[in-house]
Amino acid sequence: MEKVMSNKLVIALYVLPSLLLLLAVIYVPIVLTGYYGLNQWNGIGPMTFVGLDNYQHLFTDTAFWQSAWHSLLLALFSGVSLIGYLVIAMILSGNIKGANLLRKIYLIPMLLSSVAIAQLWLKMYHPTNGVLNSLLASLGVHNPPEWLANPSLVLPALFIPIIWQYAGFYILIYYAGLKNIPETLVEAARIDGASAWQIATRIKLPLLREVINVTIILSIVGSLKYFDLIYVMTDGGPNGASEVMASYMYHQAFRSFDFGYGSATAFALLLICLVATWLIRKATASGDTIQYS
Repeated sequence: MEKVMSNKLVIALYVLPSLLLLLAVIYVPIVLTGYYGLNQWNGIGPMTFVGLDNYQHLFTDTAFWQSAWHSLLLALFSGVSLIGYLVIAMILSGNIKGANLLRKIYLIPMLLSSVAIAQLWLKMYHPTNGVLNSLLASLGVHNPPEWLANPSLVLPALFIPIIWQYAGFYILIYYAGLKNIPETLVEAARIDGASAWQIATRIKLPLLREVINVTIILSIVGSLKYFDLIYVMTDGGPNGASEVMASYMYHQAFRSFDFGYGSATAFALLLICLVATWLIRKATASGDTIQYS
């Protein structure tokens, strides 16, 4: 076996299927998207090469930058919510009574599709029969808000189900990381007189640094390219108040049939995600690696 695995030709043959798959589903579509952005195309007829016109138009397109701002707000909101997920994971990892049941409850949203979650929250936000407005009416509020029709409320109203949808995912990641910390370190700290706060901030958090860095990247980059739940609940409305970059790209390509500009928007979204990933990695990078056994 060692002789076979030392053969470079054999290694290349093993790796080749994966490389071909990556080329087919990732790199070739990226290159084609960038190329389509250089053309004027309705998706059916012949393409007309326009050079960088579509990309230049992005810089002056206020609707695109408004959608980018909404995506950035979602990314910031998602990043801040990680603090709450981490606190919940620390509580659950403390062997409290009912922790097993709570872990199962938090995982329920992960089992539902985005469409099902969107339909659930549409019912909750219904202006007359929704759970929220019915509760407000019972408390004496005569004119409860129209959550998804009010431009000033639609974004916070959308952010809540998005955060709820992914809560179990991040709590599970943090919980697994916390359980991977040797209990002997925690016990030693308790014997030395460390408080629960000191154990959490000086032992657990430093050892979770790499896990936290990964979740920050997943949360922020995932928010920048988020699409499905917003599309089902508001389709970017009202009047673009909940439009994000991914939904704006979809509308340009599949509603306006401007596949050239839609492709330019998609390529710009890719570049923004890559830059965001690089900045996060630079900001969270550390030359020190904590080792424990």
